[in-house]
Amino acid sequence: MTWIEFPIVAAVVYACWGGGSVLNLFSAKKQVLKVPSYLLMGLGCVLMVVFLVLFWQTLERPPLRTLGETRLWYATMIPLVGFLVEYRWKIPWLKFYCMALAAFFLGINLAYPDILDKTLMPALQSVWFVPHVIVYMIGYVFLAAASAAAWHNIYLDYRSRNSERSEAVGHYLAVLGFVFLTFGLLFGAFWAKEAWGHYWTWDPKETWAFIAWLSYLGYLHLHTEKVRKRNLQWYLGLTFFVLLISWFGVNYLPSAQSSVHSYQVN
Repeated sequence: MTWIEFPIVAAVVYACWGGGSVLNLFSAKKQVLKVPSYLLMGLGCVLMVVFLVLFWQTLERPPLRTLGETRLWYATMIPLVGFLVEYRWKIPWLKFYCMALAAFFLGINLAYPDILDKTLMPALQSVWFVPHVIVYMIGYVFLAAASAAAWHNIYLDYRSRNSERSEAVGHYLAVLGFVFLTFGLLFGAFWAKEAWGHYWTWDPKETWAFIAWLSYLGYLHLHTEKVRKRNLQWYLGLTFFVLLISWFGVNYLPSAQSSVHSYQVN
């Protein structure tokens, strides 16, 4: 599998997620639609996993070098979080947000696939490369799901239909995401020491990663201070935009052009 087959795979995944979501919404009135809806949505997730595995085999390296490749991981993992939340806490709506986010990033990849050759530059041939990026992506996935939950909770609050269970799940996802974000920072520091001889150099990417980490640390602190729930949900929802800047927005800053973390198309 390569980027050449990706548009076809993405189209089938869109059809599975979209068709499954529609059937799932109607399954409340027609129970017979429930099983087919989950089969369709699950098939979309399976296709993403299969494409990622085959893409890895074709590249002969972990597909983690470019933003486009990391978006593939993101689009593969975040729907799984939605389904796990539904299975564990019986909250069905989060999976729709997660699939929508995954579809959005698949769409970006359709427009900007970030095609690079198979070779990894020396700095990426480190034992810390794969764990650093994968741990970060898992953290991003949990925090995106937490943000989606926060926006949904804001909507519920607007409709005067607050849900303590929904708020608790959003907080739990944020805590999990923060843990993975912390390990991602640590693994990145070990990687930097091995590759460039320094744990931290205040590179633009490192700086924004630290800002994102501090933003979520601030959320955890505010949660312990018993801040008004509506304000806390707004904070959690908006903080994800800081994470997006850290992930790929920083690459468009002038100061990032000379960054060791910049993504250059060969």
